Amino acid sequence: MTRQNLTRAAAAFTAILLSTSAIAADSVPAPIAAAVADAGRPAADKERDANRKPGEVVAFAGVKPGMIVAELNPGGGYFTRVLAKAVGPNGKVYALYTAAAMGRPATKETADKLAAEYPNVKILTIDYAALKLPEKADLAWTTENYHDFHNGPTANIAALNKGVFDNLKPGGIFYVEDHNAADGAGLEATSKVHRMDVAIAKTELTAAGFKIDAEGTALKNPADNRAASNSEGGAHFVTDRFMLRAKKP
Repeated sequence: MTRQNLTRAAAAFTAILLSTSAIAADSVPAPIAAAVADAGRPAADKERDANRKPGEVVAFAGVKPGMIVAELNPGGGYFTRVLAKAVGPNGKVYALYTAAAMGRPATKETADKLAAEYPNVKILTIDYAALKLPEKADLAWTTENYHDFHNGPTANIAALNKGVFDNLKPGGIFYVEDHNAADGAGLEATSKVHRMDVAIAKTELTAAGFKIDAEGTALKNPADNRAASNSEGGAHFVTDRFMLRAKKP
């Protein structure tokens, strides 16, 4: 190889290295990084970031400015706040609560506060089994709740998944994150240890018409005892968690 060719090869190799570094640095897009860094987020939320990894999670789900997001059971609004900032003023977050949840004063107070602080957050009281949004969404979102949707006398996971599917635009994503149950744990894990058997989750999502587009690994924890309760020893957010991106064709 001539010196000229060696120089060209070295330059090409350097370009590849720089490109790889750029990809790594850009793994969390700027709008999402800014949303996580937002000074308006409560200190209690920020203390959870090391375990919940909001930047990596929101980036994996594919959140972008201008999106319409439907968040199922937002709880205390940990991800609602990040999503609201990430989609920006031209986007919208529908925070979906059941009537039973909104009947609890603490939940109602949280929902009212979210709507007051984030103009692009719209609170909806809904029936998951008969879901009807004001408009089609780009992304549906649920974190650490999917197993709960299986529990209770009126639970209807097939209707919930179909409702989400029908309320997404073509190509829309249903992001599902939950505490990983032991392999082969079955549906009893949803109530017994409050975890979800990921194989069953995939089967249910596929039955509703979704295609599993990707699985994330950012929340893996090999040291977790997946046969134990998700809150054993106060470990609610240090469990091994699966991340599924289910796509509507």
